[in-house]
Formats: sequence, C-alpha cells, structure tokens
Amino acid sequence: MTQPMPQLTNAQIVTLTDWRRSLHRHPELSGHETQTAARVLKMLQPSAPDRVLTGLGGDGLAATYDSGQPGPHILLRCELDALPIQEIGDVPHRSTMPGVAHLCGHDGHMAMLMGVAHLLGRQRPKRGVVTLLFQPAEEDGAGAARVLADPRFADIRPSHAFAIHNLPGLPLGHVMLGSGPVMCGSRGMRVRLSGRTAHASEPEKGTSPMSALARLMPALAGLSHGKPDMDDDFRLATICHARLGEPAFGVAPGEAELFVTLRSLRNDQMERLVHAAETMVQQAARQDGLHANIDYHDVFLTTENTPGATNIARAALDRLAIAHDEAGLPLRPSEDFGRFGGNCELAMLFLGAGRDMPALHNPDYDFPDDLIPIGVRIFAAILDEVNKAG
Repeated sequence: MTQPMPQLTNAQIVTLTDWRRSLHRHPELSGHETQTAARVLKMLQPSAPDRVLTGLGGDGLAATYDSGQPGPHILLRCELDALPIQEIGDVPHRSTMPGVAHLCGHDGHMAMLMGVAHLLGRQRPKRGVVTLLFQPAEEDGAGAARVLADPRFADIRPSHAFAIHNLPGLPLGHVMLGSGPVMCGSRGMRVRLSGRTAHASEPEKGTSPMSALARLMPALAGLSHGKPDMDDDFRLATICHARLGEPAFGVAPGEAELFVTLRSLRNDQMERLVHAAETMVQQAARQDGLHANIDYHDVFLTTENTPGATNIARAALDRLAIAHDEAGLPLRPSEDFGRFGGNCELAMLFLGAGRDMPALHNPDYDFPDDLIPIGVRIFAAILDEVNKAG
C-alpha cells in the first residue's frame, strides 16, 4: 500500500494565503500573464520540480514531479488570468491594477496547486508522474487550445486530468461533482452587417442595416430551446451587444454590429445552433441587400467528466469525509478545461465558496482563503486514489 501524501503545515498555509493575496493585488488579463507566471516560477523553486516548462501556450507553466517508476501521468490544472472588471471590494489586498481583478478565484486556484507543489517537494509520487499546469488565458477560451497546440505538451500529455473551480452559492467546502457534461460549451458570435451610408435627409439613397438588425435580435434569441435545467437539447442564444451606425444626426447608417453568445450542453448541439444562426444572418442580409461577416470569439467546448475520473474523485472525497453531490449540475457557464479530455480521464470538481458569497465575476468577489488547505487535501487524496486504481 502506498504511503498517503503528506499534509500542509500551518506555516505553509500562512505562506500560501499571503501569496494568494499578493496574486490578488497584481492581476493580469488573458494572454498577458507574464508577471504572474514569474511569481509562480519563483514560488515553485523550493519544491525542486524535475522539469519545468515555461512559456507553454503563451505564459503557461508546467512543473513535473517524476517518481522514476512506471505509472499514471496525472495532470492537475489551475488558471493564471484575471478579469477586465474594476474591483469594488474593500479588502486590504484589493487589486492595484485599474479595471483588472481576480474576481473568478483563479488566484485561489493557483494557491491550491502551489500547495500540492509543496507536498510533492516533500514526497514524490510513489509511481508515475504528476504535472502541475498553471494555464494561461482561460477566461477568453484560448488558453487550453494553445497549450495543447504547443509541441512540448506531447511530453506531458496525461492519462488523468483534474481541476477544481470554486463556486459561490454552495456551502463552504461542499463539493459538486458528477459524471458527464458538467459545463456548457459556448462561443461569442460577432455579426457585422454592411450596406451604404447616406445623408440623413435622403436615407433612401443608402442601404441601411436597421431593419435587418431589428429582425435579427429577436430571431436569434428565439433559437433558444430546452428546459432551463438543461436537458441534452438545451441551447441558448443571448444578445449581448448591438450597434447601429455612428452617433451622428446627419448620417443614415450603413453598417451595424451584433454580439450574440451561443451556448449548448453538447458539442454536436452547438454545431447545429451555429448553422441555424449563420443561416438566419445570411438570409436577413440578402433580404435587405447587405453584406454579412461572421466571426467567433471566446470559443469553449463542453466540459465533460469521464466516469473513471469522477469515481476516483468521489473516492477521494469519501476518504476525506467531504460532503459531495451532483445537485445543480450541469452548469450553464463555460470553462476551457474540457479541451484536455479526449483520450484522457478527466474530472472538474466544484468547491463551495459559501452560500452568501458574491457570485463569480461580481466586482466585490474575493476567494475565501479557507478553501486553500481544503483544495490541497482534495488534490492530494486524488493523487493517492489514482495510484491505488492503477
């Protein structure tokens, strides 16, 4: 029987808490996490990883701890990036960056993974390999794809991948976990309609996108379908932004822009939703003599937990006597962790941040530090369970 992973000392918990708050003070946006990655690299050094990959998929960083014995390759993942939102909380460690803040808890996720690094520095896995991935650019959906596209990822491709995301609204320390789709796929659809401007006194001499834009907004929103609690046929189209022409009284508009977020529980459903939305846009443009251009941003696949990884995580939680259930799953938001699936056993766990906490992405959200040792214990127990499972 393998020896269980060690536990954090009180001094280490204090150090991780201080470090988390330092990260909170110095947030960086997706694709610009250079200083955050440097802070991670410095903090990793005492644990003496066997290998460190920097600049992975951008500013990503992966630290590998090798037992030297055959066995599973386990990937534990967290995120580096913050959000383009002005923080309004009054905590002493409030963001020092105007308009940028860690309001999704990624600072806490980094602290949890760094706690695992402390443990692996004291005791390597008994067999196989553990890689800690500090992933860039999760918030815009680009980071996981870039990490996977990096040729060096082939050297750390895992057999199992796990991640924890904090979740306000759940009791502190309670875990939401289930098999199958747990988070929706989504993508931002940007539609640009081009016609011809004219003098405001002679609008008939131009080609205005006004009518097409007015028709498209309710029509695209009408593509939504399925139960609010998300059956397999769930899809949602949300109108997020619309602009018509320029703010001038002398010009009849010749162009318009529309932002729509498309969301579905399954990837094949997303393909059908995209086709329906694009067909609708092209038909509206042709009807009014306009040119339509469509492009996509913030593309997320469905995050789907595999049965094997889910069972491993459940066993770990049971051993720790941590309450867990799958009530409330799947969730409507998106996460790019699902891209690490495919040939890999994969599970994302949702760790309760407290019932009365502000929601994620709220301007006054702050990750509860009490979750740091809980998250570390869960990750450590998962590592033990994977090795037991063979």
